Amino acid sequence: MIMTRRPAFFRVFVTFGILCAALPLVLPSAAQAVRIKDIATFSGVRNNQLVGYGLVVGLGNTGDTKDNFTKESLINMMERMGVAVDSQNLKAGNVASVMVTANLPVSAKAGSSIDVTVSSIGSATSLQGGVLLQTPLKGVDGKIYALAQGAIIVGGYSVTGAAARTQKNTTTVASIPGGAIVEREVPFSFNSQEELTLNMQIADFSTTQQVVERLNKSMGGDYASAPDISTVRIKVPSAYQGNLVPLLATVENLEVTPESRAKVVVDEKTGTIVIGRDVRIARVAVAHGNLQVTVQESAQVSQPGPFSTGTTVVTPTTDLQTREENRHLNIVEGATLQELVDGLNAIGAAPRDLISILKNLKASGSLYADLEVI
Repeated sequence: MIMTRRPAFFRVFVTFGILCAALPLVLPSAAQAVRIKDIATFSGVRNNQLVGYGLVVGLGNTGDTKDNFTKESLINMMERMGVAVDSQNLKAGNVASVMVTANLPVSAKAGSSIDVTVSSIGSATSLQGGVLLQTPLKGVDGKIYALAQGAIIVGGYSVTGAAARTQKNTTTVASIPGGAIVEREVPFSFNSQEELTLNMQIADFSTTQQVVERLNKSMGGDYASAPDISTVRIKVPSAYQGNLVPLLATVENLEVTPESRAKVVVDEKTGTIVIGRDVRIARVAVAHGNLQVTVQESAQVSQPGPFSTGTTVVTPTTDLQTREENRHLNIVEGATLQELVDGLNAIGAAPRDLISILKNLKASGSLYADLEVI
């Protein structure tokens, strides 16, 4: 039996090599400018989710063989077409019930096409080779905005034999590129807006203020303001009223340098650690060591002599060994991420220890960053 005892603050398993391999990526020399379009979105310029229930036919006996609701849906559809069907004799092995989903852009016009995703909701094992029958796609308001139909594309395959089955990727989710035709437009008067709202993806006062200043400088006046940490409102100049596309094309390509709080993100499930550029630490001493105790049980057997009246005696024997790494307190000192990593490497931080070291640095108040464990 082997028992390993570690200090309470060094018990988490991580992959230290992942951090070392990622250092060139997380140690930029300086923050780089990015476009506003990469860190913000304009209010109203969005997609609208559509969903519908439909039937996929033409399957090679891989459909919903165990689901009565698929049979009922097929019977209802046939009756609407004027075909009488005997439910007792109906088999739905070539039919599958599916949910059809799509994203409708706010600028989509009637007659344009959008992509759809088809997902099985029954016992179908594969949608390969199937055709989606006409399926109305509704929005959150219950109105029909598009109609989907067509041959589906499956990004895999599934083959079943008498005693074996092989499958590549998922065969119960498929897609139809351009498979839905827009029948109703989303009511939105884009060019009639007198004020635009910019929603920041980074909730940071410094970044938001930087965007406001950059916009006002570009437009030559006090047109932009920030009512809160992640919202920027832009008054449309008179020269662009009724013609917002040139204004937004200019605004979204303006460059700013985003700022954010220093953060360390730890994923204990995979051992991944991501340390932000602005992480700082104070002068701190870290002790690192292990104590290992090995206990091995064995038995010595004593046999009596031939033709004697003695009995066999079993004597247990225990072999106990201990080994402890003798390591001293090490000073980890520095203001940058590079110095932090160099310090942890200097004390020989093992793969099982790095996450716990970061946790205890945060608990001691020596890590000037948010520590987020996911």
